Amino acid sequence: METKAVAKYIRISPQKARLVADVVRGKDVDTALTTLRFMPKKAARIISKVLGSAVANAEQAETIDVDTLYIKEIQINGGPMLKRFRPRAMGRATRILKRTSHITVVVDEA
Repeated sequence: METKAVAKYIRISPQKARLVADVVRGKDVDTALTTLRFMPKKAARIISKVLGSAVANAEQAETIDVDTLYIKEIQINGGPMLKRFRPRAMGRATRILKRTSHITVVVDEA
């Protein structure tokens, strides 16, 4: 039986978060949490929290053995963008897109 956890509107670009998600996709939960703990990326801390939430959701079901969980699916989707403007030369302005992410982690028993 699979369980999932979702974090929405996280203030990190999806491209940067996908770099970290690709490393832990398909691994068992203990290995993934250890890998994320020692990874020097902002997204590693965020994905670690979502993964911990998915494991906590799995603990609520009494039929699931938490020791056999693995990451079945991890998705990083783009959320809404904050649009900001930065002044440039000769009175012009350029748009800065501050991207957000929606992170979904699905864990299942092996």
